[in-house]
Amino acid sequence: MTKRTNRTWVAVTWLAILLLADGATTTVEAAYRLGVGRADCTGPPVEIGFMGYAEFSQRGHGIHLRQFSRAFIAEDELGERVVFVSADAGMMGHAVKRDVIDLLQQKYGDVYRMENVVLSGTHSHSVPSGFLMSFLYDIASLGFVPQNFNALVEGITLSIVRAHESMREGRLFVSETEVQEASINRSPSAYENNPKKERAQYRDYTDKKLVQLRFVDAADGRIMGAINWFAVHPTSMNKTNCYLSSDNVGYASLLLEQEMNPGSLPGRGEFVGAVASSNLGDVSPNVMGPKCEKTGLPCDLLTSSCPSGAGLCIASGPGRDMFDSAKLIGGRIFAAAKKLLNSPEGRELRGHVSYAHQFVDMTQAVVPYHNLTTDEWHEVRGCYPAMGYSFAAGTTDGPGAFDFRQAMLTDTTFWNTARDFIAVPTEDDKACHAPKPILLATGRTTFSYEAQPKIVPVQVLVLGDLAIAAVPAEFTTMSGRRLRKAIEDASMEAGGKKVQVVIAGLSNMYTSYVATPEEYAIQRYEGASTLYGPHTLTIYLHHFSALMKAIIDGVKVEEGPSPPFEDYKQITLSTGVVFDGHPFRMYFGDVQDQPQETYHKGDLVRASFVAGNPRNNLMHEKTYFTVEKLVAPDSWKVVATDANWETRFRWIRKSTLFAYSDIEFDWQTDEQTEQGTYRIQHFGYWRYILGGTYPYNGTTRNFSIL
Repeated sequence: MTKRTNRTWVAVTWLAILLLADGATTTVEAAYRLGVGRADCTGPPVEIGFMGYAEFSQRGHGIHLRQFSRAFIAEDELGERVVFVSADAGMMGHAVKRDVIDLLQQKYGDVYRMENVVLSGTHSHSVPSGFLMSFLYDIASLGFVPQNFNALVEGITLSIVRAHESMREGRLFVSETEVQEASINRSPSAYENNPKKERAQYRDYTDKKLVQLRFVDAADGRIMGAINWFAVHPTSMNKTNCYLSSDNVGYASLLLEQEMNPGSLPGRGEFVGAVASSNLGDVSPNVMGPKCEKTGLPCDLLTSSCPSGAGLCIASGPGRDMFDSAKLIGGRIFAAAKKLLNSPEGRELRGHVSYAHQFVDMTQAVVPYHNLTTDEWHEVRGCYPAMGYSFAAGTTDGPGAFDFRQAMLTDTTFWNTARDFIAVPTEDDKACHAPKPILLATGRTTFSYEAQPKIVPVQVLVLGDLAIAAVPAEFTTMSGRRLRKAIEDASMEAGGKKVQVVIAGLSNMYTSYVATPEEYAIQRYEGASTLYGPHTLTIYLHHFSALMKAIIDGVKVEEGPSPPFEDYKQITLSTGVVFDGHPFRMYFGDVQDQPQETYHKGDLVRASFVAGNPRNNLMHEKTYFTVEKLVAPDSWKVVATDANWETRFRWIRKSTLFAYSDIEFDWQTDEQTEQGTYRIQHFGYWRYILGGTYPYNGTTRNFSIL
């Protein structure tokens, strides 16, 4: 007897007992046990390349906002349990999830498994790389970075442990609203190639809807936490930024938590609020749109290129700079989420918790395809992974290099020759991927480990009539809309109820983009980065529909082929910290530049210290800096840390030979800053040349805010 069959008998028995106990009982409402948790998962803030823009010069030199993992657990009356995690990470990796599951099972047995846990990344492009164990995705960090990998694993695990330990009786509510002026479609020419009849069903070129799942304590009605799914790229911080930052959605999460945990520092307080990724593939936060950087004139709509001498085609806004833009976009998302939290409206979820998970070999998949344009059905297949020419062109959020443009449908002898030194695509690859001209035949590489995944996870969580589709890629707006409809239809066709579907993007594994076949034909960046050919989405629609039907039918899904575990093959070219030094007659923590004696509200406070390398200790659940206010004689209160929006620090290497370095700390005061006496403290670790790391700290002189 399968687990699903066992569950059915338990449900029938439980219902019969209740009916016998009270003959008037005609319906049974499922009760939930809920838990929420949060933990610091900040990666190495200096010297490691960032994930997202693939810009080698974009290497960390400090912190703007820390990274956090936020975990949510729901369990029904039958003991079926699911976990959803949103982490301030570029995306999620299969090896990260595997290690998280291993750690949880050491503590809790088989309560947490691949099939009932979803790990989703917010997709900030200003956080460290080097944790995916796929060659192409770890290039920016010069290979695998164990310290960053471990930071994510440990932080995510701790957030789930905290959620587990906080579980109590609760209620779930789902509600939605729209967020205006926070997103635009960065590939409108590709979007417009979707069937006109289909586009007519939607008002906007992006999904403006924010969907909130609210976790409420059944005992006192207090809101424990909330997941907010909204489709927008966290690329307000552009590729010139070298401060580690969770960007616009991370800031929105911090605002939400500070609103619900008044007086608490970032990362503290019982309420946990996540702004999680959705179908953000072609969605930009740079709402002023793309312009030629030297002339300010609009770019070419199809290719996102500019005339010679006009510079790159770059989108920006709505702020005066990237920090201001991230603040404004994050503030708009926060305002929408806050509105829902403060509103009594929303549908209460009732019903059981279910889930299904499967691994799919995309290179071997053959599925039926309904051509919406011709209204014909035929079989299609997946291809070996490959990236197209337009991939190298980048996007209007972060343009690429050389002579590449978006919407490239032809190849060149020069770049094909360069490509073939790495891996040569077969004629079948070229035919399978058409009309994509292949720039990187990643599925044919002969490196010691895979350049991009071939086997991918598909997963659905169901809570009552809410279905969460965990997708291992960046689905475009229309791809997400089609997936939601496919899952809704599958539920109804299987005899189930009508479900509301949310897309949880960049979950469990990363496999670049998923464009519709019609968008793929245009070969903008998103289409060129759709790994498994023009019918990548078609394959996903088929398998997600099958998962939903299996859930309704109570059928156990076959696990499918396992992705390779290639930990031992990883290449690591980024070096660790060898040792730290300090100038003669100075020591770690000594203040190099003291703050002024007095400041006015709105002034920038700055101090610098002799420092060790921040990679010596990531200070999880702690901080490299505190801003402290004197509240009584010899009594100081911490009012800000390195996780606050208004603070940032920059690490500066002063001498490579002697390993001298400084840290410069900024605190931007404003009209809400209280008058009084303040000081700044710096905490760090230095590495001895013969081994070992040792703590130090330093404190500035007192200064006044008038």
